[in-house]
Amino acid sequence: MRRLPVYLLLDTSGSMYGEPIQALNNALAGMINELRSDAQASETLWISIITFDRDVNEIVPLIDLPTLQVPEIKCPESGPTYTGMALEVLYNKVKSEVRKTTNEQKGDWKPLLFLFTDGNPSDTGLYNRMIPKIKSLGFSTIIGCAAGLKANEERLKELADTVVHLETADSSTLKQFFKWVSETIDRGNNSLGVNETMQLPPPPSEMNIVT
Repeated sequence: MRRLPVYLLLDTSGSMYGEPIQALNNALAGMINELRSDAQASETLWISIITFDRDVNEIVPLIDLPTLQVPEIKCPESGPTYTGMALEVLYNKVKSEVRKTTNEQKGDWKPLLFLFTDGNPSDTGLYNRMIPKIKSLGFSTIIGCAAGLKANEERLKELADTVVHLETADSSTLKQFFKWVSETIDRGNNSLGVNETMQLPPPPSEMNIVT
């Protein structure tokens, strides 16, 4: 069975401390449960979750959906947002994990990338250098989510095919965002081998598509 790899890069820097990180945990768990209700998703989806703050942690290595157990995500009370370092880790993971088509086997479907952040990259030099490298990996789509007033939409636009904006990172808003992510993944999964271009589902009222 060909896999559809889905990579989630989640900002866990100090500004996410408190209610936002709790909301993120609840919304992420809800998304995984919703994906599991789709029989085809359970057969094809492989998910990786990478968090980033002053450190980058692969909290869920690329794994099939039925086996996936989401750990509780924690974050420091303060500290920088090393988005560039997260992209560097992601680049190396995708290069080694996503299977290419060979004479012996068909490779994986084009992977999906979702990057969630409520801030601005602290390591701007590395972030700039990683943008073309990430784009060279051949993602089916890259979606960036800017949550709150301090999130830098313009920097996300340099990386992502689509950027969405959330006014806040509270429980209700994040729940709706991750529900939309689930619907987006389902669309990508159900159109495998049919459409080269993925059509995004309509956004919820709590979310605006910037580009």
